[in-house]
Amino acid sequence: MKNCLLITLMIIFSFPVYSYTGETVKKFPTPGDFPTGLCHDGNFLWLADRKMNKILSIHPETGKQTGSIPSPAYWPTGITWDGEHLWCIDIKGGIPLAENYKGIAYKLNPENGNIMHQINLPCEKPQGLTWDGEYLWVSDDASNRIIQLSPEDGTTIKSFPAPSSHPMGITFDGTYLWLSDRGTDEIYMLSPETGDVLLITDAPGKHTRGMAWDGNFLWNVDWQDKTLYKLIRKDDEKMRRSDPRTSLVKITHRTTNFGPGKVLSLDVHFAVGNDRDNQKIIGEPHFTQRPTDFPEDHWEQKTAHYQFKNIASGESREVTMTNKVKLWDTRYFIFPDKVGSLEAIPSDVKELYLANHEKYQTDHPVIQKGVKEAVGDEKNPYKIARKIYQYVMDNMYYEMSGGWNNAPAVLERGNGSCSEYSFVFISMCRAAGLPARYVGSVVVRGDDTSMDDVYHRWAEIYLPNYGWIPVDPSGGDQESPRAQANYFGHLANRFFITTQSGGGSETMEWTYNTNEFYTTEPQTHVVVEHFADWEGRNE
Repeated sequence: MKNCLLITLMIIFSFPVYSYTGETVKKFPTPGDFPTGLCHDGNFLWLADRKMNKILSIHPETGKQTGSIPSPAYWPTGITWDGEHLWCIDIKGGIPLAENYKGIAYKLNPENGNIMHQINLPCEKPQGLTWDGEYLWVSDDASNRIIQLSPEDGTTIKSFPAPSSHPMGITFDGTYLWLSDRGTDEIYMLSPETGDVLLITDAPGKHTRGMAWDGNFLWNVDWQDKTLYKLIRKDDEKMRRSDPRTSLVKITHRTTNFGPGKVLSLDVHFAVGNDRDNQKIIGEPHFTQRPTDFPEDHWEQKTAHYQFKNIASGESREVTMTNKVKLWDTRYFIFPDKVGSLEAIPSDVKELYLANHEKYQTDHPVIQKGVKEAVGDEKNPYKIARKIYQYVMDNMYYEMSGGWNNAPAVLERGNGSCSEYSFVFISMCRAAGLPARYVGSVVVRGDDTSMDDVYHRWAEIYLPNYGWIPVDPSGGDQESPRAQANYFGHLANRFFITTQSGGGSETMEWTYNTNEFYTTEPQTHVVVEHFADWEGRNE
């Protein structure tokens, strides 16, 4: 019995256990009640406390305070380490007066807290501070901007909008900036070149403040629960699933003949979904009547196919497919430097998902011009996709006016539906050498019990070392950098995907969820309805 237990434990622990970006691996209570700024000097953590007016040295293994120095003024927020000295921000301009906001950064002797140098900051409410080896970076809660500045005199080198409305702690890991936001309770990985939000993860607490990087792990301090958190920066887990939702989804297709002649033939196809990163189908789909067969198109999309003949005037044919599905909020953790090259994409993926089509027209001058303007000389597949994503959002606005026009026409006129946004994005990605396809879904519309007859479509791109990643350019076409990033590599738990295609299916054509083909006698009017009903939420 003991040998069996030992073997079982050996098997369990022989498999790798992956963690996700932002997962807590250790936590300590803070010495004070009002923690703000946080940094790491290579050996110890340094923590600013607003009410104590001190900067505390903390051992990262035990969480115990090992020393302290006075804060340089009266309202310390962000702190950082430049390799020799501490820097600390004060948001009151060194004067503890109510509603007196003026950012000052102080360079400090870490032995005694003596002020070695100070600079006025180009912002009123700086909250976070970090050092990139040459310059300081400040996150400002008043202007909602991230600012790179000179440590000599505070001259702004560059700045860009913060991802959301309340930027707090900021740190630099040698490649990326990491920023916490207390409004969203999220942590963002940012490109220091462009300010693009590259990754989003949940903050461990409900009032996130300072951020630090110790060379291997991120650290975050929370004001509300007064806790220091040690966090995973990167592991082999490429995504995280959370907030599960289990629902019944009934998709109905109804065809009515209003006459006066007959519908001679009617072929109806229901796209049959499968298990994906964001969803699991529980059991087999239930149909109100048995399908004629289950064909697959050349994209390997399976459909439930029905054939009907000689439908008289005034008659209808209705079929419903019911699925029990478990859906998750699914977020991918993509590090651009870990994405493989375009040459690393499998040849079978390229063959299918770089193909041209009259809907895409990847060789059209409008598409070629757009790719040149968006991508330039970029070779990294992730950055190519992000540049095209931004270009589409910058040059289009959402308008569902009916019909699905080809990608060049949509891009040239500058507006479109979710499908048309997807066609433009896919066309430009394929023209740039990046495989792309689309998926179609039915959507929870507000309440857990709801009806959807609008549906939604978005794109997927193939990134070497990561696989297929969701990208929704119409959903991301918003002003907030955080909102834009939230539609690149993220799916909410309100989408049941039924259809996956590169376009131009022999069963589904360019549509999704359901499709139909029919022939009629002359002067016969046919109306097709399709809708999805969501029933409840059972965890």
